[in-house]
Amino acid sequence: MDNATQFLNYIDGQWVASASGETFENRNPADQDDLLGQFQASSVDDARRAIDAADRAFAAWRETPISQRAKILNRAADYLMENVEQFAEELTREEGKLLANSRDEVTRSAQTLRFYAVEGQTITGETFPQDDAKMTVYTQREPLGVATIITPWNFPISIPARKIAPALITGNTVVFKPSSDAPLIGYRLAEALHHAGVPAGVFNFITGAASAIGEEITANPIVKAISFTGSTAAGERIHRAAAMATRTQMELGGKNPLIVLEDADIDTAVDLTVKGGFSLTGQACTGTSRVLIARSRKQEYLTQLVEKVKTLKIGNGMTEGTQIGPLATRQQLDTVLGYVEAGKKEATHVHGGEHLTEGDYAKGFYVAPAIFSDVTQEMRIAREEIFGPVVAVIEIDGYEDAIAKANDTPYGLAAALVTKNFEYIQRFPLDIQAGTVKINRTTTGNLVNAPFGGLKQSSTSTFRESGRAGLDFFTQTKTVYLGR
Repeated sequence: MDNATQFLNYIDGQWVASASGETFENRNPADQDDLLGQFQASSVDDARRAIDAADRAFAAWRETPISQRAKILNRAADYLMENVEQFAEELTREEGKLLANSRDEVTRSAQTLRFYAVEGQTITGETFPQDDAKMTVYTQREPLGVATIITPWNFPISIPARKIAPALITGNTVVFKPSSDAPLIGYRLAEALHHAGVPAGVFNFITGAASAIGEEITANPIVKAISFTGSTAAGERIHRAAAMATRTQMELGGKNPLIVLEDADIDTAVDLTVKGGFSLTGQACTGTSRVLIARSRKQEYLTQLVEKVKTLKIGNGMTEGTQIGPLATRQQLDTVLGYVEAGKKEATHVHGGEHLTEGDYAKGFYVAPAIFSDVTQEMRIAREEIFGPVVAVIEIDGYEDAIAKANDTPYGLAAALVTKNFEYIQRFPLDIQAGTVKINRTTTGNLVNAPFGGLKQSSTSTFRESGRAGLDFFTQTKTVYLGR
């Protein structure tokens, strides 16, 4: 333990230890004997130093030509791709996802940096016609100032990239705090920006517990923007704590339905359930948590789903052929097992949910994918976000019943429909209360160049992430009346 690599904070262009003098460990959820390193248990003093550095750097950064900002993002993307295999292996070891998924995530993050390097240079204002021939009226877009980026452990580089890149390209400075459960790949993103030549103070990286530094990086009035992805409860706390002039962007939880109508192809429905509900060990905010299926097709669907799930190989994400890795943390394991027990009391337990502890599973956080049937709307497994490989199957009587049950939730992140009926294909995007709508596709996944966000309690902001819309949150509009 004493010989473990120690990873430092990055504040004002320097790699520095925390003022607290304390560190915390980062261990592999597939094998708790595998220690990846020790990270800084940052204090309020560290957070203030990072915010102050970002504040000092803002004036010069906003005046930096946008082409120069773009070059830094592109060089950081180059660095990620030059080291993609190493970083993907580290991501799998610290978060548990399959190596192929980790490789895709690092690659996607590089693509995101490149996307905003280009797209950020297309921001324009408008001119307005008026009656005074000696006056021109136009708008210009400007950065906000210091932006705090707070991200979760399930996509610990791709989510930071889609927040940090638009913040930097539009001239904001950044304080980035990753999840303490997956800080290493966030460190690598900081390393990439440092290697790319980001000026001192423009980008800062600090690790540590939210309980220690969360209030400082969210309530400090110097912070002009907070972009957070995580639980709804945490997002609500941050949103309430922020200063009045601080803009907030909260991407939160989901209870995402996959609706399978009577005319659906069952093979497709099963495939989409496995991809959306069990891949990434169910640890995706857009993961399929509820399957709303036509009563007449339920038994056929369940039979095929159980057969398919029984063939899935559970194991270490570094092992070739693995299809489901461990849960990312012991806390998440306990949470999922708690919901499995609740499901057994409320609904019909069809398959899975066992805590796997023997042999190769002994040192990790493994659980078998769980399927529950005869689930009704009031049950906990139908209403609460589980964030694990647990699927609740709910019977529906037609399209209208499906929409009513799908919308009967405080969440509105993603939803999918499986059908061949053209009328329902057309109606579904209008009827469903979700920010991301899929038809004959899995609930998970979104494009780098398309907006992403939720409705209801899945988001507290009208500003979307990702795509061109991701630039809007980090800029403000100023109207100029120019006389001559």
